[in-house]
Amino acid sequence: MPHRLSLIDPAATTPERRQLLAPIQSAFGASPHMFRAVAHSPAALRSMWGSFGALSQGTLGAALGEQIAVAVANANRCHYCLAAHTALGAQAGLRTETLQAAQLGRSSDPKTAAALQFALAIVAQRGQVSDADWQAVRAAGFSDEALVEIVAHVALNLFTNYVNIVFEVPVDFPAVAPLPAGPAS
Repeated sequence: MPHRLSLIDPAATTPERRQLLAPIQSAFGASPHMFRAVAHSPAALRSMWGSFGALSQGTLGAALGEQIAVAVANANRCHYCLAAHTALGAQAGLRTETLQAAQLGRSSDPKTAAALQFALAIVAQRGQVSDADWQAVRAAGFSDEALVEIVAHVALNLFTNYVNIVFEVPVDFPAVAPLPAGPAS
């Protein structure tokens, strides 16, 4: 049970909240705790779910999106998002070792590594990325569209991380241990 915010019961809530939770229930086969917490604000839930849907149709692809999510979750020590996006990353075909490397902003693929390092620079520097950060991700071959999507993924994951941390949302995915952040590679 969360310490700071109750979870909305989809069966015992307003018709508006029930309608907003229905596609989430359908997508996951259950209503994950995070969405049940956010459902206290229908506007916030529409924003969150809409962002997930929009970015799933972007140019980055599910695998890179999930790697960005675990990197941001690890940086913020969001146990909920780390667990959820590790599970979703596995569903997207990523191996455990790939997801563990992504937690630290690493990848054996240079382009993916550049995207992860850029995402972590955004988080660590609160958006005040350096020219070197920018040049590195540009040199990796990311288009303007992809760069905007990287920032959008970071912003969405900051939103979800903060929701889960602030409200102490109980984790309902298999737990994943955060890795100690070391120097960026």
